[in-house]
Amino acid sequence: MFTLKAVSTFEQDIKKSRFLAAAGPIDSEQAARDFIAAHAHADANHNCFAWRLGQVYRFSDDGEPSGTGGKPILQAIDGQALDGVAVVVTRWFGGILLGSGGLIRAYGGTAALCLRAMEKVELVARIEARITCVFADLALVKARLAALGDVRVDSETFLATGAELVVALPEAQVDDIVRMLIDITAGRTTVALQA
Repeated sequence: MFTLKAVSTFEQDIKKSRFLAAAGPIDSEQAARDFIAAHAHADANHNCFAWRLGQVYRFSDDGEPSGTGGKPILQAIDGQALDGVAVVVTRWFGGILLGSGGLIRAYGGTAALCLRAMEKVELVARIEARITCVFADLALVKARLAALGDVRVDSETFLATGAELVVALPEAQVDDIVRMLIDITAGRTTVALQA
């Protein structure tokens, strides 16, 4: 699965109607609502949207015939294996009716072209862990975690005898990372995984 790195737009004219897609990353349902509100145009005829955040998704046809606006946008998101993404496709009516099939192609196609052109970031499932080590091992532990490149250090707290690091570890590598930390410190480091 992937998400988007930043917000981007794409515009095209289809049979005199202007379609403008805005797509961007989201991390909550409120962020999705805020994104839609920020990218909907009050002077347009329709602001269709879709967003996906894990198993939760929403879409709206905003006055277009049922299933011709929001659902094709959601299919464009899913078709590119994206998550944590919101897309708004705005239509300014140009006077020519597109029909149901034309609307589906216009909304879904505009969203897909916008998403296809954007820079994506792979989503990595992570597990939070608390790593406790003595001062003598701290530099080595931090260097090894940094060398992995895919570990995020969220906080570092100093204790009387050492430090506690709160980190986000890639789920697929948790066992290997824990074993490596214990091995390089001769068992002096403890790692507590959060459920």
